[in-house]
Amino acid sequence: MANIVAIVGRPNVGKSTFFNRLVEQRQAIMDDMPGVTRDRHYGYAEWTGKFFTVIDTGGYVTGSDDKFESQIRRQVELAVDECSAVIFMVDCQQGLTGYDKEFANIVRRSKKPVLIAANKADTPKKTSEANEFYELGMGEVYPISSENGSGTGELLDELVKILPSEGIKDPNAGIPKIAILGRPNVGKSSLLNVLLGTDRSIVTDEAGTTRDAIHSHYKMYGKDFILTDTAGIRKKSKLMEDVEFYSVLRSLRALEESDVCIIVIDAQRGLESQDVNIISLAQKQGKGMVIMVNKWDLIEKDTKTADKIKKEMNEKIAPIDYVPFIFASALTKQRIFQVVEKAVEVFENKSKKVPTSALNDALLPEIAHYPPPALKGKLIQIKYITQVAAKTPSFAFFCNLPQYIQESYKRFLENRLREKFDFTGTPVRLFFRKK
Repeated sequence: MANIVAIVGRPNVGKSTFFNRLVEQRQAIMDDMPGVTRDRHYGYAEWTGKFFTVIDTGGYVTGSDDKFESQIRRQVELAVDECSAVIFMVDCQQGLTGYDKEFANIVRRSKKPVLIAANKADTPKKTSEANEFYELGMGEVYPISSENGSGTGELLDELVKILPSEGIKDPNAGIPKIAILGRPNVGKSSLLNVLLGTDRSIVTDEAGTTRDAIHSHYKMYGKDFILTDTAGIRKKSKLMEDVEFYSVLRSLRALEESDVCIIVIDAQRGLESQDVNIISLAQKQGKGMVIMVNKWDLIEKDTKTADKIKKEMNEKIAPIDYVPFIFASALTKQRIFQVVEKAVEVFENKSKKVPTSALNDALLPEIAHYPPPALKGKLIQIKYITQVAAKTPSFAFFCNLPQYIQESYKRFLENRLREKFDFTGTPVRLFFRKK
């Protein structure tokens, strides 16, 4: 059985700070403003040889002005249902509140083992004040400080005693990572929810609803992979608050850690400059790509509309011309599984290893038929080709004068490579070495 621990409590008690301490990196966004965390956020932690999954959740509250209140509550309830143990976090500085008592009843009904973490116990006085949380009647109270780490050792010692197994060191090792990227409000979270068949991410018409990068396991065609929903990436000049700035940083990190990017574009707005920036960034980092033109159901179209839009978009992202387009709708579920199917195909292309004999048999006759143009009276001869070990398909061409190979001829070789071995959706790197 998997070890899953949910960190729950009302807003602004320090859940994300404690989550980041457990996973030993700044995964969750932290801010003094309540309601920063909205979706369930997963990470992996280890204590005294036991491994467990940690879920950070939004603050549980009722009757607030937050338009996301009911959806955040739903995310918290899903986390409690899913976990094997609960860390119920309260705030020593503010003391026991009505929200704590109300939420305690919900946690109690789950019948899950519960540890009460009385956070912000930064001084001996605050530590002694933590005793008032015994009034909740939920057993031992552990005064801690998420900020400086005091008291967390005792809490974790008790936590690992109630976990059902030793856990898995890195459950994500070797699993392909697919990131869903794009500008705000193009339908990234809607796509994730439809694929998973559950409300994994909160969806509204408001741009910037998703803040953290949300990781989810997904199984299709007998293969496991990780889907990551990200916050919308917009221009720096449009960033209105610190929280949004950190959201964009998390999205860019998700891009860096991914194998394949599904770049979602709003069909009504078309390909905008920020979309081109995201595609260029993914290309520079050697990521596989699929472009999903979302909200296709809202477009008035005829048989030529898709080809026309695809041509216009290809002109904007030139010279990147290897990315497949899928015209889909997350709302009506039109072609959304084709998007993932294509992403899996791109991952396989990105991981492809071409035998040296196959490379030379396919390309050397092409090179003999159309040799590199002579430069400064020098005859250039390519003798041998091999694939080199790299995360992106990379090929070394051994020749007598590598410095004289022109860009136009490099493009010719790349096109022949793609034509012979199908590298749809993935960048290809060519290197020229002296034999």
